[in-house]
Amino acid sequence: MTPRWRGSGDAASLIDAKATHSLGSIHEEIHDRDEDMKNVFTAGAALLLTTSIANAGGIDRSGNPYSVLFEDGNYVQLSFSSATPDVSGDYPAGFGGGSTENMAESYFSAGVALKYAVNDDVDVAVMLSQPYGADANYTGGPYTGLAAEWNSTQLSVVGKYQTSDAVSVYGGIRAVQSEATITIPPALFGGAEYSAETEKNTQVGYILGAAYERPEIALRVALTYESGMTHDFETTEAVNGSTVLESTTDIEMPQAVTLDFQSGIAEDTLVFGSVRWSEWSVWEVRPAYYQGAANDRVTGIDDDVFTYRIGVGRRINDDLSVFGRVTYEDASGGDASRLSPTDGSTSIGLGGSYTMNGVEFTGGIEYAMLGDATDASGVEFEDNSAVGVGLTIGYSF
Repeated sequence: MTPRWRGSGDAASLIDAKATHSLGSIHEEIHDRDEDMKNVFTAGAALLLTTSIANAGGIDRSGNPYSVLFEDGNYVQLSFSSATPDVSGDYPAGFGGGSTENMAESYFSAGVALKYAVNDDVDVAVMLSQPYGADANYTGGPYTGLAAEWNSTQLSVVGKYQTSDAVSVYGGIRAVQSEATITIPPALFGGAEYSAETEKNTQVGYILGAAYERPEIALRVALTYESGMTHDFETTEAVNGSTVLESTTDIEMPQAVTLDFQSGIAEDTLVFGSVRWSEWSVWEVRPAYYQGAANDRVTGIDDDVFTYRIGVGRRINDDLSVFGRVTYEDASGGDASRLSPTDGSTSIGLGGSYTMNGVEFTGGIEYAMLGDATDASGVEFEDNSAVGVGLTIGYSF
């Protein structure tokens, strides 16, 4: 049977924030919003390891990284996150029984953002991030040798214009460079080992958004659209280590819409959250030789993904704030992908922000409970989880 990544159960997602399938690192900055309103603060970042546990589904690890546009004045930010998933299954008797061992590898992500206030109405931000990723590798039983990796880097340039005291619009471009490899062992490819490797490929998309704000109550509602794009990878396919075909593989990346919100609800208390839709149903990998030999795709995602987050932040004093957050992705059902053998997730994150000498440190930890799943061969993946940690360092100047 062909391994397939399914929606929110994707190996990348489940590692990211799932296990993050996420903790990627969304840092919600918690600070005084107005000098005359000491009881109101904003949560600009609730730290989410967006690696797959609590992220945006599919192989999405970055969620919506454009919140730096709403920082006051000039601002620079560094972000770091690490995810450690624990995903294993039990083979059925027909496969000899036993465990697959942990098939989801740990990973580390980093990013940097610089936001510059051109004047009172115009801001420009430049951001470097790692938006997509996957790290799967089986080391036990018949699936041993099944592995996949996806790496990416994104450079975004976005401008924001304040059309009135309450309304702003923003937009820009993002260039994404990706590369991928996959290996399928003989047990899953007619007795021969199959592999495919792509060259790096860069594609450009765009970002559009609008926001409504009422600073006196720390209210902000922002809607962001990210266009899709199609990578045309130069791909080398091999069987038992010998090249069999060099060709172009087109892989469509999803468009996404994110609704972020926050509002003060009591003295020194803020509620925040987001809803994100990603069109992961368009994503599939069909290298030419594999398609001809197996009459199927190597991997793909069957469903679009909705990711829901809700959290509460509390300002302890002028320098310290704490927050908690819950992230949920619904299960989609059906056979799970061998490269992402979980279905849905619920994660809980805790963290805090501390300001020292003008530098704000925001850190947190997230624990994800990954949904049970069974693949097409009857391998059962149950009671899996992931842990993500993240840190952002921000400085206004």
